[in-house]
Amino acid sequence: MKKALITGANKSIGFEIARQLLQKGYHVYLGSRKLENGAEAVEKLKAEGLAAVKAVQIDVSNTASVKAARAEIGKKTEVLDVLINNAGINGGMPQTALTADADIMNEVYNTNVFGVVRVTQAFIDLLRKSDQPRIVNVSSSQGSLTLHSDPTSKYYNHKGATYHPSKSALNMYTINLAYELRDTNFKVNAVDPGFTATDFNNHRGTGTVEEAGARIVKYATVDASGPTGKFFSEEINPETGVIPW
Repeated sequence: MKKALITGANKSIGFEIARQLLQKGYHVYLGSRKLENGAEAVEKLKAEGLAAVKAVQIDVSNTASVKAARAEIGKKTEVLDVLINNAGINGGMPQTALTADADIMNEVYNTNVFGVVRVTQAFIDLLRKSDQPRIVNVSSSQGSLTLHSDPTSKYYNHKGATYHPSKSALNMYTINLAYELRDTNFKVNAVDPGFTATDFNNHRGTGTVEEAGARIVKYATVDASGPTGKFFSEEINPETGVIPW
């Protein structure tokens, strides 16, 4: 049975990703900043007959918490097949370039960028033991410099000086990570789940969590012929999914 760790998986898109991976026969480590919330999520999944799941406390913004999660999961398995860096925060609105609070920006980067770095580095040894290791960094088309400098793009007028740059930085980390692992069996990609109706955006999104979860799971389960080092948004490009960095 393949094993997956999903950060920020106690609700919304992360929870749906867990559900869909469980349905595909994976064992899921459901990461949650608060263990009680993770435990509640696990009980919901078990009520659906999806039992191969365990809640793990992990606050990606805290190095000690990440190390503790690595130690706990390491007691359960020597191999991790999938890492989905899903945990993220938006920093609130509005986010104008002239008024964005630098301290809040730091908090957002600490979760959306540095959190991914912490988790990836902490679990890379377990991933290396997998025959087909997969890393998906949950990004956003809002982090595309190309799209956000194009007045004809769909979300050109939806600017954000805090959240958007954090995803741009995450994208560059993804490029570097994929490059370093290019001669291995790893597949490393950044994936935009789309503008999804969740509490992250006060349910203003137009997509469903089921659609968003399926987009992430698709790239978390690609076979040996699958892509690596790419940025995907099936909302923006329904044909191939590939969008510019």
